[in-house]
Amino acid sequence: MAIHNETGKQGEEKAARWLRKRDFEILERNWRCGHLEIDIIATKDQYLHFIEVKTRTSNHFGYPEEEVSRGKLRHMIDAGVAWLALHHGWKRVRYDILAIRLNTAGKDEYLLIEDVYL
Repeated sequence: MAIHNETGKQGEEKAARWLRKRDFEILERNWRCGHLEIDIIATKDQYLHFIEVKTRTSNHFGYPEEEVSRGKLRHMIDAGVAWLALHHGWKRVRYDILAIRLNTAGKDEYLLIEDVYL
């Protein structure tokens, strides 16, 4: 497995733990529909959150959240619509980005950007 894939997998594990500590209930991880994918689907305070996780080991090439393009947001929204077609009843929906910068000193940095729009 390539290093960037291992970093992404590690980031998604840390993201799930971080979200749970903040009272999110994880419903799905790596949910797929055709070529579309959502890293984490979670609920908190009657909101449904579709969360894209971006992880980096440094800011040398920019911040993790900068890696989410308009195209990626469009795919997230399309995937969210597909998930909602199978799971009716949600009235409050958010599309979020959870950016993680892994730190070798054990002080990883987390930034949750809620309600991201195109």
